[in-house]
Amino acid sequence: MIEKLLEKRFITLFLIPLFIGSLSVLSFQPFNYILINFFVLPFCFYLIIFIKKKSKSIYRKKPFKKNLFLFGTSFGFGFYFSGIHWITNSLTFDESFTYLIPFALILIPLFLSLFFSFAFLILGPFINLNFGSIFLFSGVLSFSDYLRAKLLTGFPWNIWAYSFSWNLEIIQILNKLGLFAFNIISITFFMTPIILFLKINKNKKFVYLILAIITAFSFYIYGNYLLNENKKTIPLNNNKIHVKVISPNFKLEYNLNKKEIKKRLVKLVRYSDPVKDLKTIFVWPEGVFSGYSFKEILIFKEHFTKSFNKNHYVIFGINRYDEEKKGFYNSLIVVNNDLKIIGEYRKQKLVPFGEFLPLEKLFNYIGLKKITEGHGSFLKANPQKNLRIENLNILPLICYEIIFTELIQKSHQGTNLIINISEDGWFGDSIGPYQHFAKSIFRAIEQDTFLVRSTNKGISAIINNKGKVLKKLEPNEAGNIELEVPLIKSKYRNKNDLIFFALLITYIFIFNLYKKDDER
Repeated sequence: MIEKLLEKRFITLFLIPLFIGSLSVLSFQPFNYILINFFVLPFCFYLIIFIKKKSKSIYRKKPFKKNLFLFGTSFGFGFYFSGIHWITNSLTFDESFTYLIPFALILIPLFLSLFFSFAFLILGPFINLNFGSIFLFSGVLSFSDYLRAKLLTGFPWNIWAYSFSWNLEIIQILNKLGLFAFNIISITFFMTPIILFLKINKNKKFVYLILAIITAFSFYIYGNYLLNENKKTIPLNNNKIHVKVISPNFKLEYNLNKKEIKKRLVKLVRYSDPVKDLKTIFVWPEGVFSGYSFKEILIFKEHFTKSFNKNHYVIFGINRYDEEKKGFYNSLIVVNNDLKIIGEYRKQKLVPFGEFLPLEKLFNYIGLKKITEGHGSFLKANPQKNLRIENLNILPLICYEIIFTELIQKSHQGTNLIINISEDGWFGDSIGPYQHFAKSIFRAIEQDTFLVRSTNKGISAIINNKGKVLKKLEPNEAGNIELEVPLIKSKYRNKNDLIFFALLITYIFIFNLYKKDDER
């Protein structure tokens, strides 16, 4: 019955891949049904082989490669449509953008689906129902994820490895291997059910399955050991700083007047609740002053000075105008109680269409601007040094910069705290804030350093160096969380993607090895 159903080209090339691609979203935050991947990826693998077979018979009127491309596009569209449909929520805050919602809802997933289209196009002619093909499939799919993370501005969202964000033991290996090496291993693990259907003897099937289970179990044991050791060593660290994270839950609004901005400042100070004699770092979110530049908020200096003292530093996001380049940066700044800037970080990874317009002159000509407040694109900053404040060596990350593992890899060796600020109000009441937050857990483990995250209408949290969430505020929850945060310098972290490429080459070697055996 299933065979007859699959012989219908429209069902096999469009409906089924669209459905199973959409199911993949259930493996990520906030659902975490990771078992879905043990069905989605093996079934996808099987269907590629099925299409290869049928393209030579009932599908023969249509080219084989075209069938593969259509199948990959359908799967990819389902994967991205279900996984990132919430992006279009950002178009609802300005009436001039609402007509773009149907286009964005279709075109963004369709464009991103090309990473699957070309991956399956490459895979199709080579894979068969054998052991080596599992490695080729895992390698090509993981390389496709790698390219997605690097090409153009890069968009490493919902990489398959993020399915493990709920299991701290397993993902401790990130610090040694890096995200993309862990991703290729994760995909391979999700492919293990295929072993049951290989045309090999039962003893070999048993050995392969046991090896997969032992590998996963060894990761778990290693991670459990690190977590237990960390519990012992953290209390011995006397180098600490008192951090208070503020989540104000402001409504996302444009064109606020100065009186409304003053109300926001008063609310931020109230949630900060500064203690006079306690040295504290206050972390406010990105966008709390709604499009105002730093120069424009200086009129509130007196209120700021009355509220804080010399024991206090405040970190928040603000627009900063550059006289030389005649443009604005999306900045994270550190100020003292006199509202004097003592440290600034300018955002390097800008959100396409949100913070800058590709082909800006063309889009401006047809009446489009960036989604965030103001007409001109933000300036893209060059790589910068960490922020230094007394004994703090801070790696700052603004908004979706948290998804880029390369910023961790290139960070200063002496980094002892990661601070991420964000405006998650753009996501609305969707799964977006949960997916965004999951990346923070990975970055803390990769750096082996505490991470402090302050968001407006998102998940604000204090995460330890092993990815454990110590305190947090849920989306749309206003208030503060505070902790004496240990300042931990990473003893080791993965500094590049060489391990990933070593694994990728190994996978290709294994595929060729088994391919030669099959040809004998």
